[in-house]
Amino acid sequence: MPPGRILVIAGSDSSGGAGLEADQKVIAAHGCYAMTATTALTAQNTLGVHDIHHVPAEFLRKQIDAVVTDVGVDVVKTGMLASAGIIEAVAEVIREYKLKTVVVDPVMVATTGSPLLPNTSLSLLREKLVPLATVLTPNLPEARLLLADAGFGHLPVEKVSDLEGIARTVGSLGPKWVLIKGGHCPFNGEGMIAAEEGKREKVVDVLWGRDEKGGEVLRRVETPYWESKHTHGTGCSLASAIACNLAKRMDMPQAVEAACRYVEAGIKTAPGLGKGNGPLNHFHSTYTLPFAPGHFIEYLLERPDVAPVWKRYVTHPFVLAMGDGTLPLESFKGYLIQDYLYLTHYARASALAGYKAKKIEDIGAAATIVTHIFHEMELHINYCSGFGISKQDIESCEEKEACTAYTRYVLDIGNSEDWLALQVAMAPCLLGYGDIAKRLFSDPRSKRGGNVYWAWIKNYVEDDYLLALKTGSDLLERHAVLQSPARIDELASIFIHATKMEIAFWEMYSSH
Repeated sequence: MPPGRILVIAGSDSSGGAGLEADQKVIAAHGCYAMTATTALTAQNTLGVHDIHHVPAEFLRKQIDAVVTDVGVDVVKTGMLASAGIIEAVAEVIREYKLKTVVVDPVMVATTGSPLLPNTSLSLLREKLVPLATVLTPNLPEARLLLADAGFGHLPVEKVSDLEGIARTVGSLGPKWVLIKGGHCPFNGEGMIAAEEGKREKVVDVLWGRDEKGGEVLRRVETPYWESKHTHGTGCSLASAIACNLAKRMDMPQAVEAACRYVEAGIKTAPGLGKGNGPLNHFHSTYTLPFAPGHFIEYLLERPDVAPVWKRYVTHPFVLAMGDGTLPLESFKGYLIQDYLYLTHYARASALAGYKAKKIEDIGAAATIVTHIFHEMELHINYCSGFGISKQDIESCEEKEACTAYTRYVLDIGNSEDWLALQVAMAPCLLGYGDIAKRLFSDPRSKRGGNVYWAWIKNYVEDDYLLALKTGSDLLERHAVLQSPARIDELASIFIHATKMEIAFWEMYSSH
């Protein structure tokens, strides 16, 4: 499904912790698409709001018209509305475009205490916009201001049930659902208000509404109390998270509870920025891969921990000596025999990869690679025969320790780890031979005429090997994007160790 389209109508926070900037971070973290209509520009930081520049209501209307008539809107989320004209314009477009899902965060005062809505606009907000809200999300002070404006007296809070009463009373103002945020009145373990910090154990948010049959729904969302000054933008963030969850077709109680958990984690993992009330960590549950899709191999080979090892492998003196024809023939013969024995186990590992694969495409790719290995081993036999080495001679030869260590490492990874780890353990051989042959084939210093090793070099730049290289590379790219950053680091460690064993393979005969 396409991402949920969230239109945020709110003010801009130059410090990035609240307002439109926080909203967009939350929406991105939830995998939805954010659009904005700016009501005001603020000069603010974690210490306070220094100035506000209001956007004319006529221009705000043009912003909203532009996105609604083109991209479309699934959920509207309002924040700082700043003026009476803005409130009128927002209420008008909601009715005109029949925007059905509206999250209203009645922003009145910033976390730092700075006023964000003139008192003269409070009645207009209550009369024009609150009744259009699918869910209204005031904190306790905001709820009391709305109720006072409607003629209700001061409603004290001593226990959790008092919050429920306030939620029910705010519900009488016309919204379908009300979420009273309880961060301003933490409770003790018995559900009584806790004035002293040492007795504060939990925060309770109260959701009130009615189900499809008209029955009352009252839910508590309890969160362990967490002492922190880094709560700048919590209201904006919570409302935007609810908007995203509603766009994902969650029902209201589920959308609210998930949003509360999101903000809870954001406060607990806050980065500690600024000298005052710092912002949340909006991306605590979003894992960004360190490479662009389709570029895993490129990233892997350029990692600081991989690159030096990879360079030692693909520019090893044994390799360079093949390129210029100076490698002693006996060294090359010994290498060919061990490489044939290695390929036998490499084919076993590829067959094991086919067995461990879950998708037919990956099973087929493994079969293709095994077929290529079989073809490559036939080339080895034909090539060795030119040196007077028969297939029987090869197969009766004892494996060198480096060959045994390398092949058993790959097979052990295949048996003890998952399918992708096995692919990565085999990747240095597949990728390395292609890289080495390409280097030697294009290097003007390589001796083409009369180089006894030239036929070997050409084998790895021809179509059969290039097809195997592409098949294996595509497998890695397709599955690497599904991993976590931590898993990518683990796979890189496997790749490094396998590459070091490739180097040891060259060094079996590099001293001859």
